[in-house]
Amino acid sequence: MIDYLIIGSGLAGIAFAETALQNQKKIVVIDNNQNVSSTVAAGLYNPVILKRFTAVWNAQEQLLILDGFYKNLELKLNQTFNFKKPILRKFFSIEEQNNWFVAADKTGLSPFLSTKLRTDKFQGIDAPYDYGEVKQTGYVDVVSLLNLYKVYLQDQNFLQTEIFDHDALVLHNEFIQYKDIKAKHIIFAEGFGMHQNPFFKDLPLDGAKGELLIIKAPELSLDVIVNTSVFILPLGNQLFKVGATYNWEDKTNTPTQAGKEELIDRIKEIITCDFEIISHFAGVRPTVKDRKPLVGTHQQYSNVHILNGLGTRGVMLGPAMAKALFENIEQDIPLPPEINIKRFVKKK
Repeated sequence: MIDYLIIGSGLAGIAFAETALQNQKKIVVIDNNQNVSSTVAAGLYNPVILKRFTAVWNAQEQLLILDGFYKNLELKLNQTFNFKKPILRKFFSIEEQNNWFVAADKTGLSPFLSTKLRTDKFQGIDAPYDYGEVKQTGYVDVVSLLNLYKVYLQDQNFLQTEIFDHDALVLHNEFIQYKDIKAKHIIFAEGFGMHQNPFFKDLPLDGAKGELLIIKAPELSLDVIVNTSVFILPLGNQLFKVGATYNWEDKTNTPTQAGKEELIDRIKEIITCDFEIISHFAGVRPTVKDRKPLVGTHQQYSNVHILNGLGTRGVMLGPAMAKALFENIEQDIPLPPEINIKRFVKKK
């Protein structure tokens, strides 16, 4: 018998898988090909919601866990995934500068927002009002991480690739049985695919479709992440990742002309040089209206659990939420009420 059967191999699934393995647990991960949002994720981590100048919930703790988690994975897989880079907010007016300084004085934001203007002159960007710098930021190369981690799981015989059949799952008091797998617990980390899950489909998971571009801009000289209405992330070799859009109606993973045009318009607001579109991606992020993840145990079945709703902050939330769920199951440490799925069960 294994300890955990994990359904889903996106950021949530591998975060829990690695947390369990580091605690000497036996696992099997089922890659159900439903984690498209992770494979197209920007991979940014940023403790500040710049649109509203508010701190991300529990940001400092999440960053601490994130740092150790990805460091361990880099050692394990012998590749760098976590790239620490400042995020610069380009200002378009004196008023925006003033709003930044007001926000930087707030208790929850002062560790993350620099009070010193960045006056960098980047070739290809006109910024007469300079930049504000967000600290403790960067990005994770999600595609490389997921691909390499799946190879590792496969080499260890921990990975199965199939569409999970919920009807084949048999629950017992002390264990669950799925085909020839017997496990003490099952973790559902299916992302937007949760809507087909009979145990958790009533939870209020929404989907926000996001589209991204990879552009080539030979005249753009940039070694930081620039954020305004979209982000521009340097990838090297004159390539930049740009995103992202938000569409709450379209739940497909198909890139759209409207999404592309919106991103092109936003890029032209930031940079002054020519660029060429190399790639265009889309994915549906699993989001929740209160902007908190869905973590916890089924109210009726004590060995059925969920780790979902990481939204746009998967690389930052994943390690911390996996740790919280693992400690809840193994040590009975209570989940923070903000993320516990009980917050929705009570309202019925």
